[in-house]
Amino acid sequence: MMAEECAVAVSRRSGGRAARMALRSAPLAENIRPVRPGLAGGQYKPLSEANVRRIHEAALDALEEIGLANAPKSGIEIMTGAGAILGDDGRIRFPRALVEDMLAIAARDITLHARDSKQDLELSGTRVYYGTAGAAVHVVDVEKREYRESTAKDLLNAAQLVHHLDNVHFFQRAMVCRDIPDNFLMDVNTLYACCAGTTKHVGTSFSDPSHVEGCFDLIHMIAGGEDKWRARPFVSNSNCFVVPPMKFAEESCVTMEKCIRGGMPILLLSAGQAGATAPAPLATAIVQAVAECLAGVVYVNAMSPGHPAVFGTWPFVSDLRTGAMSGGSGEQALLTAGCAQMHQFYRLPGGAAAGIADAKLPDMQAGWEQAISNVMAGLSGLNMVYEAVGMHASLLGFCLESLVLGDDMLGQVQRCIRGIDVSEDSVSLETMRSVCLDGPGHYLGHPQTLGLMQTEYIYPAVADRTSPKEWVEIGRPDLVARAIERKNRILAEAASSVIAPEIDRAIREKFKIYC
Repeated sequence: MMAEECAVAVSRRSGGRAARMALRSAPLAENIRPVRPGLAGGQYKPLSEANVRRIHEAALDALEEIGLANAPKSGIEIMTGAGAILGDDGRIRFPRALVEDMLAIAARDITLHARDSKQDLELSGTRVYYGTAGAAVHVVDVEKREYRESTAKDLLNAAQLVHHLDNVHFFQRAMVCRDIPDNFLMDVNTLYACCAGTTKHVGTSFSDPSHVEGCFDLIHMIAGGEDKWRARPFVSNSNCFVVPPMKFAEESCVTMEKCIRGGMPILLLSAGQAGATAPAPLATAIVQAVAECLAGVVYVNAMSPGHPAVFGTWPFVSDLRTGAMSGGSGEQALLTAGCAQMHQFYRLPGGAAAGIADAKLPDMQAGWEQAISNVMAGLSGLNMVYEAVGMHASLLGFCLESLVLGDDMLGQVQRCIRGIDVSEDSVSLETMRSVCLDGPGHYLGHPQTLGLMQTEYIYPAVADRTSPKEWVEIGRPDLVARAIERKNRILAEAASSVIAPEIDRAIREKFKIYC
């Protein structure tokens, strides 16, 4: 009997493929799913302990000797009031003792809330969460193979997809609403589209400090009041408070101060580009990002001790032949993993970027670029993996189909993070003994196999695992076509808004909503 015929016969004896598929599809309790939000990484460490310490010391030296320029007046008062030193050259320098004092009171083990408490993100240790981010100005149209300007409706659709994708744990603004010419209305609609699409934790940014108060009005309406918002803040501010190398971004700093006063968690985002706005050596690129984010830790905690903040070292990579960004490179994956180790050294909740594709379409290049950096970020124990899915053309384009495909990819990535169970039961020889000595000589129908179908193994929703013969019989399905089909199905079934109808009506009466 040929191997394929033998497999078919064995499958029939063990209850058949359909029965096993039905068993595999049965609902599971959250605590026994094969992958779930917040799995513990930390197995991969590209930096030795000595290297981590050396980067830390270099960052402290940079803060003492070089410092940061261009702080706003309010920031100067806050930081110098805590012990920072304003030099004659206008740069603020940070004594080591000040940095260590602020690190001692910085928030640890924080929770980024969601409107649905089951989707809260507990940022502690090496727990790993994957989500979107970015400011793409284009949407990738995979059917026409072209790029077009992104709209508020595109952003809402992306949020709706994330709401229904189990392996994408949070939704940070991924696109710019290019169809809204007024910047205040763009910020309002960005926030609305994110919150109308999902009850998962949302991240956003503000294009001008003057927009913060109006956007907080919207947030309080969604929350049901300011008191309820402050009890469970479900939106975080992605704040580029620095302009590398080693300069504060004045308007963003003012925005950050307003967000802190409003009770909003902060992502302290330093996004230098190695070889351009950050040093070309990977280690020194990490040094600069760490120094800039430590300045942010001082800033935040001098203003509001223990305010929830994510240590957002996001050093990017240049293709040194052209100077263009290369987010899908191996160097980018290493930078992100190294930053995760620095977050753990400080025991601070940390975030960085992974999953960026330089590829323009969801093709094989995109697959390897997204998977390599995401699995390295997860294995390094990065708490918040931003830009993990959907992002193409080195952050210029966002692809909804790639977001759907990324859900499958992140399922496999998280299975790698979870690792191999080596326990008394898993390495017991009893099953081997019964199958080999007394049984049928295979494990397909064994109770142990059936019992582990869901708890140990994860199965793709879109990716194809059929044999070539079966593939032909079902019409030679194309991967991207299947992603389009799943995308359309989710969006057709999604609620127009997950905000309560009466609140949604009130929002639309107060603000001009584009989606």
